[in-house]
Amino acid sequence: MKSSWLLCLAVATILSPLNATGQQRSNIVLIVSDDQGYADISAYEHPAEIKTPHLDRIANRGVRFTSGYASAYVCAPSRAGLLTGRYQQRFGFYSGGDSRIGLPLTEITIASHLKKHGYTTGVFGKWHLGLEKDYHPLNRGFDEFYGFLGHGAHDYFELKADDEHNGMWRNWDRIDDQGYLTDNLGKEAASFIARHKEEPFFCYLPFNAVHWPLQAPPETTAGFKNENPDRNIYLGMLQHMDRAVGTVLDELEKHQLTDNTLVLFMSDNGGSKKVFANNGKLREFKQSTHEGGIRVPFLASWPGKLPQGAVIDTPVIALDFFPTICSAAGIAVPEENELDGKSLLSVVENPAAPHHEFLFWDGDEGRIGVRAGKWKLVVRGNTNGLYDLSNDVGETTDLKEKFPHVYQSLVEHYGQWRQECPPTLREQAAKQKSQTNNTSSGNRPNVLLNNSDDLNRHLAAPLVNTPIR
Repeated sequence: MKSSWLLCLAVATILSPLNATGQQRSNIVLIVSDDQGYADISAYEHPAEIKTPHLDRIANRGVRFTSGYASAYVCAPSRAGLLTGRYQQRFGFYSGGDSRIGLPLTEITIASHLKKHGYTTGVFGKWHLGLEKDYHPLNRGFDEFYGFLGHGAHDYFELKADDEHNGMWRNWDRIDDQGYLTDNLGKEAASFIARHKEEPFFCYLPFNAVHWPLQAPPETTAGFKNENPDRNIYLGMLQHMDRAVGTVLDELEKHQLTDNTLVLFMSDNGGSKKVFANNGKLREFKQSTHEGGIRVPFLASWPGKLPQGAVIDTPVIALDFFPTICSAAGIAVPEENELDGKSLLSVVENPAAPHHEFLFWDGDEGRIGVRAGKWKLVVRGNTNGLYDLSNDVGETTDLKEKFPHVYQSLVEHYGQWRQECPPTLREQAAKQKSQTNNTSSGNRPNVLLNNSDDLNRHLAAPLVNTPIR
């Protein structure tokens, strides 16, 4: 009887909306934009045409990190690192191609960890972490799903179940829907919040905006007068995404949840040149380990817990969101898989203290990046450079000849880190398939079938020689 009572008490504690100190457990809202330029948010240094008032609400209520990084320079591996709190290379997820295999089932997602501790979880938008049933969001810790499984892009107006992978889904069902996708995602996330306002929830809102294709309602695009008409469409897409963020923030305020909700925002990689994103002073774009490919808008808001309107330049990375969310939820990080991220709360408490000794980027395509303090190593194929980001955020002056010891140190630390990482998921799958084929064949004989055409019965005639070789 006593053991049964203790078991019931333990279960009740896990499922309680209160944390260990008896306080209401914090809600979590994690918002991710897609291919957004570093300068395409008005909370940062930006061109005059940029106005993102709802993203600015997050920045004004919390902290704006000016050296915030994605863990990859393209979408899928970035999201794999984000949801696991681990360098995605540790489990072989290097590039977009690995998304066709899926986030390994050995990895623990933020959603599955929070669900284990009594949170209701929902994802609304772009998944990009596996196409088959085992990798479906509802098998990776989420209670609700509205969006598409993959691949990277999706039409914003055609929302039909005409394709198994790029068609729209609601939970386990493929659906025909209508509307403008970005608007829909904001409404779905707000609905989730309204329906679960009485319990702790985790709302993951991974937009596909402002990823290609360039599509926005004509009436929105008409409001922009940039000389480049494609840039005007991009600005319209950005405006709809910002409004969708506002829809979510308004829902939190409506139910008086703002003060008890940690809101996190970032772009999944640097701004894309293909959609005419603006990365400001940063060099290059998406698909590069220069700053324009990996440094992103990066915001955190938690009224009463984080300072309002603060600006911090300490280098941080998307991997830090997992432990930060655990801190906000009042739970320990998972013990099964060691995290590479560190809670952002320690950075906020002491911005001058080092947070990460090194940060690494590698898509297994000859594009490498390493940051240590103010120093940044960039390798692309046979070219490489060393930059002092404290004086040269645009990475214009290569200093490897002037500081060879710094250059060599970063090269060596990268080499040590890379040795800890396995091959890509695609290579692992190919190797496993090869081993399976070899094992199944065993020592059984091979078979050669030779079929000739119109051959008469003269094989044994003296004038016909058919030796066996």
